[in-house]
Amino acid sequence: MRISLVAQRIPIATAGLALLAACGTTAPPAAGPPMSGMPMGTAAADTAPVTTDAVSIEDFAFAPARVSVKVGATITWTNSDQEPHTVTSSGTGGPLKSTTMNTGDTYRYTFTSPGEYEYLCTIHPFMTATVVVTA
Repeated sequence: MRISLVAQRIPIATAGLALLAACGTTAPPAAGPPMSGMPMGTAAADTAPVTTDAVSIEDFAFAPARVSVKVGATITWTNSDQEPHTVTSSGTGGPLKSTTMNTGDTYRYTFTSPGEYEYLCTIHPFMTATVVVTA
């Protein structure tokens, strides 16, 4: 009896496969560009620094992603996204430590020593940027 049940299922399964094959096959859609606003593999070091004291947080990115200022300059970050973000030094011990910033919130920091300060959003760690401070 068991053999006949299995034998009865095989024609049904074969008919189902034949029906699917009759529908034709299509190739899967080609991979499109990355989602807008979501940087993929772009290192902040790949761009020349922009001299400015304002950084916008918009479309899940810091803009500009590489900023240059002189010692003593204060940079203001403004969250223009609908999502919360942070400005936090990469690694440990860095000086940038904002609270969670909602839409319209700002964070300010005055740089007192020359160097390169890499930072990220701790909520969205793919969001990275750098401040270059010169004497």
